[in-house]
Amino acid sequence: MAVMHTETEKNKVRESGRRLAAVLDKVIEKVVPGVSPRELDEYTESLIRRHGDKPAFLGYQPTVATRPYPASLCVSINNEVVHGIPDDRKLKEGDIVGLDLGIVHDGFITDMARTVPVGKVDETAKKLLETTQEALKAGIEAAHDGGHVGDIGHAIGTLVKESGFSVVEELGGHAVGRKVHEDPFIPNFGARGTGAELKEGMVLALEPIVNEGSGEVELDKDGYTFKTKDGKRSAHFEDTILITKNGAEIITKKAAL
Repeated sequence: MAVMHTETEKNKVRESGRRLAAVLDKVIEKVVPGVSPRELDEYTESLIRRHGDKPAFLGYQPTVATRPYPASLCVSINNEVVHGIPDDRKLKEGDIVGLDLGIVHDGFITDMARTVPVGKVDETAKKLLETTQEALKAGIEAAHDGGHVGDIGHAIGTLVKESGFSVVEELGGHAVGRKVHEDPFIPNFGARGTGAELKEGMVLALEPIVNEGSGEVELDKDGYTFKTKDGKRSAHFEDTILITKNGAEIITKKAAL
């Protein structure tokens, strides 16, 4: 579990989050019809390394994976839920694209994701993106010293259910800081007052993952990309937060490099 005990540690993880937000903001600007996920990945890695940091996902191998992740950026298109491996497909007008990124700065890891439209998208896609973004906001507002993981899941899950969409129950947030994934796991559903207790200094990556149709997913043969079982679209928003005495501090805020 990632807990920052000193101001030096907290400031380093804050700087990691600031740099990550700045990089992802630049990458989002490149999301236009005709660009490929591989081009976005190459651009992302160049930005990260230009400023002396390292991609957190490149070469990372989860315990359930048979090989290391081969890219710096996860790019998930339409019915791809998370962990899409960048390839040479061209993005098209009307697509929605999830961009998930982590960096290592001075030994501290932060994690962030945004789902963005490619050009003009339909009204359902707009609602899906807005709902997922609002769910992230609700989860962050529910996170505070002395609270519980279930408070976050309840806030996210309730908002999503009321919207008519579905959360993916197999996937969710996690602690972060020294490693890409640390305990506790943070489901996007749950009951208030349940789960691990939240304490000052904890660093958490909250990430609502919301499907247009059912919440059921399946793993692609590439071993990384999760897709919706019904073929409908999915959205993913994520921020890294620091638990403080006064609530949750978002450390992956939009920033300039």
